[in-house]
Amino acid sequence: MASPLDLHADSEPVMPVEGVTVQLDLHRLELRFEATRVADQAAVKRLADSMQESGQMVACIAAGPTADARWVLMDGYRRVAALRRMGRDTALVQCWSCPLEQALAQILARSRSRAFAAIEEALLLRELIDGHGLSQRQAARQCARDVSWVQRRLVLLGGLPQELVQAVRSARISSWAASRILAPLARANSEHASTLLASLDTQHLSTRELKTWFEHYKCAQCSQRARMVEHPRLLIESLKERQSVRSAKALREGPERELCYELGHLQSLLERVRRRLAQAELPVAAPLVFACRRVHAAWPEVAHELRRLCHDTDGNSQQHSHPGAAGNEPARDQPSAAPVA
Repeated sequence: MASPLDLHADSEPVMPVEGVTVQLDLHRLELRFEATRVADQAAVKRLADSMQESGQMVACIAAGPTADARWVLMDGYRRVAALRRMGRDTALVQCWSCPLEQALAQILARSRSRAFAAIEEALLLRELIDGHGLSQRQAARQCARDVSWVQRRLVLLGGLPQELVQAVRSARISSWAASRILAPLARANSEHASTLLASLDTQHLSTRELKTWFEHYKCAQCSQRARMVEHPRLLIESLKERQSVRSAKALREGPERELCYELGHLQSLLERVRRRLAQAELPVAAPLVFACRRVHAAWPEVAHELRRLCHDTDGNSQQHSHPGAAGNEPARDQPSAAPVA
C-alpha cells in the first residue's frame, strides 16, 4: 500500500534520493540554509551531551558537491553545531548527488530526526520557489504536499516582517507567537509590532502571558495601546495582582460566598427553566423527558439540604429575636424538671 505522502490528487510519487554515508570534514560543509533554521542553543547542548555518550546516531544530509568540492548541508544543522561544541572536526553525512532543488523538496517531503517548525518549512519553500524558479504547484508536487499546504506556509512567511522572522530564527520568540500575535499586530499596526518586539527583549512573557496580553490589547482603547506595547509586563503584573486580591478575598470570605453566587445563579436558572417548561406542549421529545427525569430524581436531595439550612437559620433567628423566651422552655437535651417533694 502506498504511503500517505504518495497519495495526492495533483502530485506525482516522489522518487527517493539515496546517497552514500561517509565521515566528512566539517569545513567541507557549506551552511547555505542556516538562515532557514530556528536557533535553539538549549537543544544543541542536549544533543551534544547525548552525542558525547552515544556518538552521532543519525547522519546529516548534504547535497552536491559544488564547484569547490564542498557539500551543501540540507539537514542536520543542530547536529553540526553540537559537533562543533564538542570540538569535533568531522560529521557523519549522507551525501546526495542530486540538484539542490530536488534535495530541498526531499527534505520537506521526509520526516527526519526532528519536525520542522512551520516557519522553517516556509523559509525552505521560499528558497525552493524563489531560488529555483518553481511554481507553487511544482513545489507542492516535488514535496509530495498539496498546494494549500504550500500556500499556508508562504502566507505565514509573507505576513512577518523581516525583523520578526529574524527574532523567530534566533529563538527570541516562538513561531506560534509570531504567527498568532505579532503577525496580525504587524498587519494592523507595524509600529506597535516593532515596539512590542523590542520590549519583549527586556520584558520576557511566556506564550500564555503573551496570549493574555493580546486579548486585552484588542479590547483596549487606542490611547492605552501605546503604553501596552511599551510595557507589556506591566499589564501582566497588574492582572496577577488583581487575581491575588480576588484569591485573598475568596479565602477570607470562605466557601459561603461562592455558595451564595451559585444559589443565585440556580435561582435565575430555575426561573428561566420554569418559564420554558410552561411553554412546552405534550408530547415532548424523548431527550427532554430523560432530562426532566434526571433533574426530578436529583431534586429531593437538593431540596432536603435547602430545608435543613433554612430550618436551622430560622431557629437561630427566632432564638436571637426572643431572648427572654428561652428561659420559659426546657433545654432540648435535658429532662423536664421533676415535681418538688
